Amino acid sequence: AGARAPGRTLMSEAGFLRRLAGKPVGEPGLLGRATLAEQSGLAPAVVEALALFDGFSRDAEPFALRDLILARKYAGLLAGGAGWGAIVRSVHRFGPAVSLTAASLRLGDEGGIYAAHGDGLAELDGQLLFGFAEAGDDADALFAEAETAEAAGRHAEAAALYARVLAADPGDAVAAFNRANCLAAAGRGSEAEAELARALKLDPGFVEAWFNLAGLLAERGSVEAACAYLGRALAVDPGYADAVFNLAGLQFAAGRHAEAEAGWRRYLELDATSEWARKAERGLRYLALAAAHGAEA
Repeated sequence: AGARAPGRTLMSEAGFLRRLAGKPVGEPGLLGRATLAEQSGLAPAVVEALALFDGFSRDAEPFALRDLILARKYAGLLAGGAGWGAIVRSVHRFGPAVSLTAASLRLGDEGGIYAAHGDGLAELDGQLLFGFAEAGDDADALFAEAETAEAAGRHAEAAALYARVLAADPGDAVAAFNRANCLAAAGRGSEAEAELARALKLDPGFVEAWFNLAGLLAERGSVEAACAYLGRALAVDPGYADAVFNLAGLQFAAGRHAEAEAGWRRYLELDATSEWARKAERGLRYLALAAAHGAEA
């Protein structure tokens, strides 16, 4: 901010070196700064800061399509609580920013930025994290500590503790499930989905994991996938009332009224007294009225 002045052009270190050596930037640029900001969800000032500290393949517009991929990754990290300074420090540890377009970036529990590596995380320079249990780790003691942190609403701390449980006991499906819930509560939905997938790989009959995974997918608009996962939950437990109710709601939203009607009727067979039952009844009345008006028309 202090360097800005009328008639002065700011440029990044890599941009300066390219100009000094007369080297081309690389792939053609197609996107203006405003377009990059709009399509990624980044604030224009953040786009400028990331560009000036070589967070993109170019330090000035026009930006390349790969820069849009990077911008969207950065937007996800910022939404999770990272600062742009942490992002550019991580990029500098990794090397050329354009190489990060193929990496799945994750925000660590202490604000660091890492790359997904199989079921775990790695430093951007490739060093694996959480690959081995810490010396002396006791899975049961860690699990109890994680549960306490989760109950107190310290979700990031609990997620880190559950990760240590899983390092000590990689076959603990409940720890993976609980970690997913903590990650979801901390706003880290994509990581939560990955943990639920791990829980289901360990225990395909984990009905609550199917249910929660469906909920995360429904939240981001993947209705058909959410319906499929609720179907998997009901294949395990046909009497799982919450899954019946949610599936009926998704089918109604998708315009499949016959399936929604059948679902709400099934829910009332399982639960006829709760507030959710009243909602199911209202849904059935709405469908009956809609059908009557359609017949009249």
